[in-house]
Amino acid sequence: MKLFMILKLASLVVVLGFSFSSLAYSSNGHFLALNYHDIIDEEDVVAPFDRMEVNKHFLEDQFIWLKKNGYNVVSVQAVLDAAEGNSSLPDKAILLTFDDGYLSFYTKVYPLLKKYHYPATVALVGKWMDGQVTADDPGKPLMNWAQVREVSQSGLVEIASHTYDFHNGIVGNPQGNTQAAMVTRLYDDPMLVYETEEQYRVRIRTEMFKSADFIFQHAGIHPRVMVWPYGEYNEISIAAAREAGMIMTMGLVDGSNTLANLSAVRRMIIVDDPGIKKFAEIMTGLRVEQTLRVAHLDLDYLYDKDSEQTEKNISSVVQRIKDMHINTVYLQAYADPDGDGNAEALYFPNRHMPVRQDLFNRVAWQLKKRAAVHIYAWLPMLAYQNDDIDKSWYVQEWREGKAQESSHIYKRLSPFNSQAREFVADIYEDLGKYCNFDGILFHDDGILSDYEDVSPAALAYGKEVWGLSSDFNKLHATSQSRLEWAKHKTELMGQFTDELTNRVRFNRPAIQTARNFYALPLLEPYSEEWFAQSFKSFLAHYDYVAIEAMPFMEEAKNPNQWLTDLVKAAAKEPEGLNKTVFELQAVNWKTQHKIPSNVFLEQLNLLKKLGVKHIGYYPDNVYEDQPPLEDLKHHFSLPDLQ
Repeated sequence: MKLFMILKLASLVVVLGFSFSSLAYSSNGHFLALNYHDIIDEEDVVAPFDRMEVNKHFLEDQFIWLKKNGYNVVSVQAVLDAAEGNSSLPDKAILLTFDDGYLSFYTKVYPLLKKYHYPATVALVGKWMDGQVTADDPGKPLMNWAQVREVSQSGLVEIASHTYDFHNGIVGNPQGNTQAAMVTRLYDDPMLVYETEEQYRVRIRTEMFKSADFIFQHAGIHPRVMVWPYGEYNEISIAAAREAGMIMTMGLVDGSNTLANLSAVRRMIIVDDPGIKKFAEIMTGLRVEQTLRVAHLDLDYLYDKDSEQTEKNISSVVQRIKDMHINTVYLQAYADPDGDGNAEALYFPNRHMPVRQDLFNRVAWQLKKRAAVHIYAWLPMLAYQNDDIDKSWYVQEWREGKAQESSHIYKRLSPFNSQAREFVADIYEDLGKYCNFDGILFHDDGILSDYEDVSPAALAYGKEVWGLSSDFNKLHATSQSRLEWAKHKTELMGQFTDELTNRVRFNRPAIQTARNFYALPLLEPYSEEWFAQSFKSFLAHYDYVAIEAMPFMEEAKNPNQWLTDLVKAAAKEPEGLNKTVFELQAVNWKTQHKIPSNVFLEQLNLLKKLGVKHIGYYPDNVYEDQPPLEDLKHHFSLPDLQ
């Protein structure tokens, strides 16, 4: 089976998915899209089973189920007409799509389309149709051009492009990993450089026009739809497809669609040859968001000046994560060798900070490929240290009667300074360019105390935008004034991370977000004035709140009661437990001792007993087997993956 599709399936089916009510698309203007690949006869099933093959008889059962349950199969033209305001979509509208142009579409699907009067879309890979063998060639019979023209002329079938030569991987890092050609910056191994942004854009644009022209030359049809190989695309590829006449594109992300998102239609991929009971569950539940089990990894632990030792370290941790049977890893993307929480260098190419080693993409890809986990890039919001950074960009605190450099261990760039914000945004954009990952974890450095930020830019912003005093003494005069100031800062940092997320999503549209959150602002909301953090604000801005559920770090007298109070506080918010990852500590940093296994397991089981849905821990130490792998396999693994 194709490597990238296996990885995509891991993303769609095993890990995160999106949560949507089945009612979400029952009203006019919403529609669902299903995706199939090869359709086979039951007797053709041979080991090893191809997860993307669907039995012909099951497919017909699914078609019947759609009709019986009030779904209306619509064409691409019907969706386009509705988007232009020329008509309306029926309730429970649904698109049927088939990728790769297999012969089975003509011999097995097409007769069913005629029988049930269902329109569908079939996506063709130009190079395969051209008879050229590629590394990703499925080795299965394809339709010929006469058959393509026949199904197209039937009025039931929309012919889409699946690219000409991008259904394959290209080298995406110095270690030689091949990744989806559409979104990967090609690494030139002989030259030891990545292609430039201009070279990348030219390559994408050339491919879009070539794929469209190829189909026109052979079928006389200008394709209006681009179906992204492996579901991978970005804003650059969407724009190039539109320029080449493909006004609708399709990815591979679960969820419903509106007429406003035709530039990247979500599709539910049908895998594992589901019988009608399972198919009905998929259609009515839309693969609701699953439970998360998160290991939080330090890339600093894996890096070694000896590249061979680094690879051994990577191999060890990948095997460990695979054996855990979990689904998510928070992976450090910055270098912090002295452990103070500040980024001194990064583990990916970027335009502003030193690169300790171009390693993040390598480790992330190995974990995705071999352990089938989602990767969140763990990166500071503001804590970047570089001798070239202008000192005036940093947060200042009020101390000894004047504004001066902050004394906090996190040396943070000021979110009020436009140049500092752009500096950080560039870093996040470069992360999206050069690395393949699934989400962002914003570090816990995003705090401002009740004495911060009093830099000139911050005080001027507060006065001009929020109408606050620029006099620190007035800002700090009462609890009410301090809290008002803190709430503005809380929201400002939330908006800043939204900006960072958008910079990443330009290249990685499907990423999700999480942000580390201190426990005290949840347990004692008035403490927002000391942190500029609010649980409600975090729930509004991020897919997940990664709360530091670490009683020993907080010196709790009764750790279990402290955890219980923390969970109860989170549960008071409507989405509190659904959107919160409770991160336990595996090390007591105050004593520098491991958390005893029985204590760790007691806390883990307590969280589960209290109804916590998403659980993680930090740090993971592969060398010392901490926490013990056997304990994790029995108490931390996801039940459906054991």
